[in-house]
Amino acid sequence: MALPQEFLQELKARCNIEDVISQYVQLKRAGSNLVGCCPFHSERTPSFTVFRNNENFYCFGCGAGGDVITFTMKMENVDYMTAIEHLAARAGLTVPEDPSSIKARVNKERYFEMNKLAARFFYDALIAPENQQALNYISQRGLSLQTIKRFGIGYADTSWDSLTGYLMSKGFEKEEIRNGFLAGVSQKTGRLFDYFRGRIMFPIFDLSGNVIAFGGRIIGDGTPKYLNSSDTPVFKKSRNLYALNHAKNNTDSSLILCEGYMDVVALQQAGFVNAVATLGTALTSEQTRIIARYANTVYLCYDSDEAGQRASKRAIDMLGEVGVKVKVVTVEGAKDPDEYIKKYGKTSFEKLLRGSDGHIEYTIKNISAKYNLSVPEQKLAFLDECCNMLAGVASEIEREIFVQRISVDTGISAEIIRNETKKRQQKSRRQAERNAVRDDINKSIGYGDRVNADSAKNLSTVKKEENLLGLFLMRPEFIENPTLSNLVTEDIFGCEFTKKVWREIVRNAQALKEGETTFGDAFTPDEMGRITQMTVRRRELANNSESVAIELAESLKKEADRKKDDDGSEESFFKRIEELKKTKK
Repeated sequence: MALPQEFLQELKARCNIEDVISQYVQLKRAGSNLVGCCPFHSERTPSFTVFRNNENFYCFGCGAGGDVITFTMKMENVDYMTAIEHLAARAGLTVPEDPSSIKARVNKERYFEMNKLAARFFYDALIAPENQQALNYISQRGLSLQTIKRFGIGYADTSWDSLTGYLMSKGFEKEEIRNGFLAGVSQKTGRLFDYFRGRIMFPIFDLSGNVIAFGGRIIGDGTPKYLNSSDTPVFKKSRNLYALNHAKNNTDSSLILCEGYMDVVALQQAGFVNAVATLGTALTSEQTRIIARYANTVYLCYDSDEAGQRASKRAIDMLGEVGVKVKVVTVEGAKDPDEYIKKYGKTSFEKLLRGSDGHIEYTIKNISAKYNLSVPEQKLAFLDECCNMLAGVASEIEREIFVQRISVDTGISAEIIRNETKKRQQKSRRQAERNAVRDDINKSIGYGDRVNADSAKNLSTVKKEENLLGLFLMRPEFIENPTLSNLVTEDIFGCEFTKKVWREIVRNAQALKEGETTFGDAFTPDEMGRITQMTVRRRELANNSESVAIELAESLKKEADRKKDDDGSEESFFKRIEELKKTKK
């Protein structure tokens, strides 16, 4: 059964969209609406709008849109029922039991329970007498028993299938253990084997304290040095950060971003409780948005080798796009933060943080290290890179400070450097405008439309369909108009997506009349964005009367009737196009 409309309406009434979104986005009044920078794509000029009159949001930049449930799904990277449960907990409501959601929830709970048992199994193995070498290794790394317990650190022994056998004895199926990335299947014997063997184990927790995955470090010099869980039904590595469950409670709005688990554990043990790490991958856009929720400033604490410098540059750019200030910590005299803390202690690391370079200073130092400024050609190359970098700096004050600094270092007039930087800014702006025009053209012909795959077949018809649906979403009482009820049937819509929207409008007619636009889990967040767009675009037009709806419906009906008479010629036409494309490949 679907969730009752009465429950969904009460949920949305208690979870005011302005209050929910304000937890993630800084909103400002703009007439009767609220605007802010979109949390779903990078922008400096606000295009994200919250419509207070109908409790919806829409981004004019990326097309994200929907209600408070859609927002929670996108923001928290969760499915429909998890978003409902999240909002219900906030509102103090009990979610009515839906058999399908119960099954999905039970499945997730089984994975959480399986991971919890695995973490306990690894922890017990670490302190078992027969695994003394593992505990010795941990002790040599300087970790206290309190830290081991706090992070749930354990040990995966060297046996072939000890964990698998243990989990099966607890009632877990082979497929569950495989899907949870705790075991694989031998191609030779067909037997299950433990993925993690002979490794120090680091459980990964979500923000609710559930064990969702593991990272394992080999003892000694074996390869790979680190083995990390792949994505599972309860874990997406691109959407999580190691130790954020502890670091999120930090009160100074900063995070220290490291590369490895041991760096984080060592820093947190030393009192730097805001240390986190990515999970065996480069920093992702999803992780930067998560970071932006908890920090205004990030201290990048990557290795100082060439790979670390490349990772730092990428992280600087990505964090800057979500409005996070970046400082780069240079760890000198040690290969990583873990070793530095052991050698020099907490006070010295605090000095490193205080003396860390801003991202522009760090970038200029790295550029300068590549060139000999006493050689004219190399000085030119240095200035070329610096001007390119400064052209991407949004703050005019910051830009001017470093223009003056580069002028002193090179002996080239600040005015010349300033003018060259402006030329590159203008060039970049023109390129961005050309890209925007190209994107608009592609959208106007329906190219690459992931929501409505049929749109490229007949764009003018699709526009009419979306216009008509936007009218019904705005004026659901039109459904009762006798003329429209005769004209508008599913058959007049040529796209599967618009057919589906029409079916849901009819099914939810009463809720729409009462001012609710909840379609339940019938649509994905991207589809909800398109539906919201239909309403937003229609609202911008002056005439939204029944006569406009009738005119659109009559036009669509004529086109649908004509297509029937054409005996599939349009379909054949598009088939021929596809065949031509194949022959050209």
